[in-house]
Amino acid sequence: MATPRQPTTSTPPWQGRFALLLGLTLGLAIWKFGNPVILDSQFTPPENVADAWSQPWPPRWAIWTLLPTALFCVWLAASGRCRWQSAAALWMLPAGWLAWELVAAGRTVDDTLTTLALTQFAGCLICFFAGVWGVVGEKGLQLLLAGILAAFAFCLVRAANQRLFEYPQDRLALLEGERTGWTNFAPEALAQMRRDRFLILTNGVERVDPVIMKKYEKGRVSGTLIYPNGLAGAVLLLFPAAFSLAWHNTRRLRPPIRAAVIGLTLFLGCGALFWSGSKSGWLIALGVAGLAGLRLDWPARWKWAALALAVAAGLGVFGWRFHRYFAAGATSVGARFDYWRAAVANTREHPWVGSGPGTFQRPYSRLKRPESEMARLAHNDYLEQFTDSGVPGGLLYLAWIAGLLAALAKRVWRGTDPLRLALFLGVAAWFAQGVSEFSLYIPALAWTAFALAGSLLHQPTDLAPVPSPPTG
Repeated sequence: MATPRQPTTSTPPWQGRFALLLGLTLGLAIWKFGNPVILDSQFTPPENVADAWSQPWPPRWAIWTLLPTALFCVWLAASGRCRWQSAAALWMLPAGWLAWELVAAGRTVDDTLTTLALTQFAGCLICFFAGVWGVVGEKGLQLLLAGILAAFAFCLVRAANQRLFEYPQDRLALLEGERTGWTNFAPEALAQMRRDRFLILTNGVERVDPVIMKKYEKGRVSGTLIYPNGLAGAVLLLFPAAFSLAWHNTRRLRPPIRAAVIGLTLFLGCGALFWSGSKSGWLIALGVAGLAGLRLDWPARWKWAALALAVAAGLGVFGWRFHRYFAAGATSVGARFDYWRAAVANTREHPWVGSGPGTFQRPYSRLKRPESEMARLAHNDYLEQFTDSGVPGGLLYLAWIAGLLAALAKRVWRGTDPLRLALFLGVAAWFAQGVSEFSLYIPALAWTAFALAGSLLHQPTDLAPVPSPPTG
């Protein structure tokens, strides 16, 4: 891969502080706000310091953590320190999208869900414009990533602990509890399990809900996110940048230390993706690896041979990892098709304003097939915009994301900075995962993705100069 060029622009002190503030705020989101905002009613505020440290916080708190960042953006705009340097459509489209979401909110079928969704979307735009205006130069990127990657590392360590220690120990404890009539559990812990519906009454005997036991048997981990596919989204978004830093910023270390840092990064990132059990995440990661391979400074024959070998190995592991899933009928894929069918049907019924931002569960409860499980979100961020806010809302969001990715690709793909390329690949992978997930509604993921996309949009270009043709 090309050697990174030295930065040629300095970062003003206020921008450095802004980038650090934004990175720490997003790190807090990764740590505490890894759940969809529409699930806010299922979370209670922590009652003590121990709960505040170990438990996720109510999603409705998330928007308040962005208040300093929002005020900073207002100050930047009022002082004339921020200027839009890209195509006007890249600020007009998100502004128009949010405005249409407000229009659609006027005809919502659930005011509470819509309010939560609107605050989430406002947070996305705050982070996007904060990234555009406040993160400039290599130092700005490093300060932004400091808080983000620290929280990401904590998330990955948590995932590894879940897989290697927490889940196996919890499973054994639950099996022992069933065998002994729960005498090995403290009364407070047993009461909490009953409140959380871990236990069901079968023939007069309390047993663990089979769904819970199946979760432990599968061993799919989620780190600090809501569920395993959310963890896969975090890996897709942030692991390319983490690996790029581990590879390029450790060259001055002793070889054993450098090898340990790179090896630990690979173990945590690849292990978390593998243990998450995300099918789409694994396939998207293969695509990202293939795109990154195209940038290798190797002879074409070696490059394509290595890519073919890597893709074949990745697909082989994919087939081995998920063969039982496909043999059982790929139930989650069928469920998603039912969500998408219902989303299209609701869009046809309400083509202009949909059912209201964040309200997919309301029409789905009416449109779903009898055998399908209930879903709160459409598991497709793009279809969700159409069903929730109508065709105008869906088209505005699609146009914004398409235009943003095109602008980033034009600015970053031919550049020489490996960190920016890694960030672009991560952002593109995250938007690709949006075809089958609902990460737009998770502050930890959506806010981070839009902040990184915004920060890349206005980075100084690092394109290598084109040599002049020979004369004479």
